[in-house]
This record gives sequence, C-alpha cells and structure tokens, in this order.
Amino acid sequence: MRAAVAAWLLWLPLAVCAQGTASSLFQAMDSNGDGRVSETEYVAYMSQGFYRLDRNHDGVLEADELPGGHGKPVTLQEWQDNLRREFRKLDHHHHGYLTERELLQPPQ
Repeated sequence: MRAAVAAWLLWLPLAVCAQGTASSLFQAMDSNGDGRVSETEYVAYMSQGFYRLDRNHDGVLEADELPGGHGKPVTLQEWQDNLRREFRKLDHHHHGYLTERELLQPPQ
C-alpha cells in the first residue's frame, strides 16, 4: 500500500505540471518566496491531496477514498511521513530544500 501511495504522490507534481508550468508548481510550493521549497512547504502543499481525498474529513483515507478504491487505510500522519521520505529522496544535494530542478527530477 505504501508503494501505491508513494507512486501516487510522485505523480501529483507531474500532473500539476501538465496543467501549468514547472515554475508555477514551484512557486505554489514556495510559500515564503525565498526561491527554495523546504520540507515544511513541500509537506504542506502535498498534504492538500490528502485533504481533497478525505471526503468525510476524519483524518483517515479509507479504502473507498484511496486512488483505485481499495487498500489499507492511511492516516494523515502516515501520508505526511511518506511525503517527508519522498522529500529526502528528491533533495539530491541533501541541503534541506528543493530547487526547481530537484522538484521535477525523479527521486534517487
């Protein structure tokens, strides 16, 4: 299940890019406008997907709320822990923030 959620999370930025530009995604994530996306900014932005999927707003994505309509329930904490792991994979230079280029490249 975690692999399915991780794959879906990585797909989300690419889907957003298809609707706009890479720069617009980066700017949307960079909430303080400092030219970098911190882990906090990344998790906050990407958690919006959880909130949209959590139709009953109970803080848990049940099987019927998950992409594909099945799987083990996922809590907000599990979702955000996964986002933090993905952030660290995307942060190729391990400097604690993402550049626009790192955000759009596959994780290592």
